[in-house]
Amino acid sequence: MKVSFVGIGLMNGSLSLDLQQMYPDVVLEGISRKEATLDRALELGLIHQKGNIDDLQDADWVFVSIPVEAIANQLPKILDVVGEQTLVVDFGSTKSAICEAVKNHPKRQQFLAAHPIAGTEYSGPDAAIPNLYKNKTIMLCETAKTHPELLVRAKNLFAQLEMHVREMNPIAHDKHIAYVSHLSHITSFMLGKTVLEKETDEQNIFDMAGSGFASTVRLAKSSPEMWMPIFAQNKQNVLETLEEYILNMNEFKEKLAANAHEELLAEMKNINRIKTILEHK
Repeated sequence: MKVSFVGIGLMNGSLSLDLQQMYPDVVLEGISRKEATLDRALELGLIHQKGNIDDLQDADWVFVSIPVEAIANQLPKILDVVGEQTLVVDFGSTKSAICEAVKNHPKRQQFLAAHPIAGTEYSGPDAAIPNLYKNKTIMLCETAKTHPELLVRAKNLFAQLEMHVREMNPIAHDKHIAYVSHLSHITSFMLGKTVLEKETDEQNIFDMAGSGFASTVRLAKSSPEMWMPIFAQNKQNVLETLEEYILNMNEFKEKLAANAHEELLAEMKNINRIKTILEHK
């Protein structure tokens, strides 16, 4: 079995580690615009050989994990060259623009739009870890447009990775993910910005940052090169979530200024139920 990775960082690198455990004879090929990335992936054993887009005709799988605007741009080119039995899977965090980019491609049936709800704040080949996908959800979009046999193959692989499969149309996916993922990343970046602007003494940040600050600002360590295209591609949904978030922040500010402590306490207790939703995460 030959697997080609377009992009070899956290997502595809972690998948590589799991595939090597499951299929010791698998041949892993890496494709990247950065030669240094491929060299590091080779050093870490994440790939066995370097490749390019023209090498994809004999791949059984092609996993695409690069910034979302690059996915939309490269997918038609990838589908142009793959063999008849190749399944191309993207791991982009937005889905509408990506699905739109290949909707009329003659090999559309060889593409599966996927979004694993997995990851860390780290990026690059060195970020790869085994079992990243275990017990995580993978969102699949427009599965009816993927060839049935290839879809079964994909679902079997996700089952081997011990993932939970959910299906959702790309428009709904992008709306929901703006609330539960994209907004949290923006919040983290802006918290980091506020602290960096107001706390000019870095030692104060280091000494006084408790676990609450560390966990909230963790996502600000994520790759801006990956996240800015996500915000841009999902702009309308992100703007809508920001408007609602800013409204809630302003209401909190006004109630605190008005000494509406009991009202805020009741509201915070109500919000506490989020822990029962997330307790099994």
